[in-house]
Amino acid sequence: MTAAIYAAWAGAAYLLGSIPTGFLWGKARGIDVRTIGSGNIGATNVMRALGKGPGIAVLVLDALKGFLPVFFAPRISPALDAGTLQIVCCLAVIAGHNWTCWLGFKGGKGIATSAGALLAMLPAALLVALAVWLVVFAAFRYVSLASIAAAIALPIATWFLTRDPKLTAFTGLIAAVAIYKHRSNIQRLRAGTENRIGAKKPA
Repeated sequence: MTAAIYAAWAGAAYLLGSIPTGFLWGKARGIDVRTIGSGNIGATNVMRALGKGPGIAVLVLDALKGFLPVFFAPRISPALDAGTLQIVCCLAVIAGHNWTCWLGFKGGKGIATSAGALLAMLPAALLVALAVWLVVFAAFRYVSLASIAAAIALPIATWFLTRDPKLTAFTGLIAAVAIYKHRSNIQRLRAGTENRIGAKKPA
């Protein structure tokens, strides 16, 4: 019975995470964001395709997708181990966003959704990762580079803040997935063709 409850929460978190908010926002405006810029359905590419307002809205919605199951699951099912349940929900909601069943199991990179989930679970470690993101972005103006740096910082911060091997391994897995999802960005960064926020577009 306990395993069934964990599985039910994992399924619910996956389905919530799988809602392709960026894609749906674009389709409501008559645009398929997968055909623009990086082709990603996340907030950065939505901002590139539709402007700052929609980009910020998608960022908030994607973060909310991550926050809701991780925050509410242990409160709705207090008989389960809270830490394990949060890890299950966190991984499932990120998987839903990254590999959404509604778009052929192709989704976003999971940064905003991961941030929302971690806000409910490890806010101090998230704050450190966010600070790293801001510093790197301010210095180089690459969202992808800042996201990769924040991902690397996350398990390091988790270890120093909690000294918990289980949580450190968990956040290390999240970081590895985030970096893997940025592999095309890494190729463009190495080639010098990655989009820089604020850079002038060629005429």
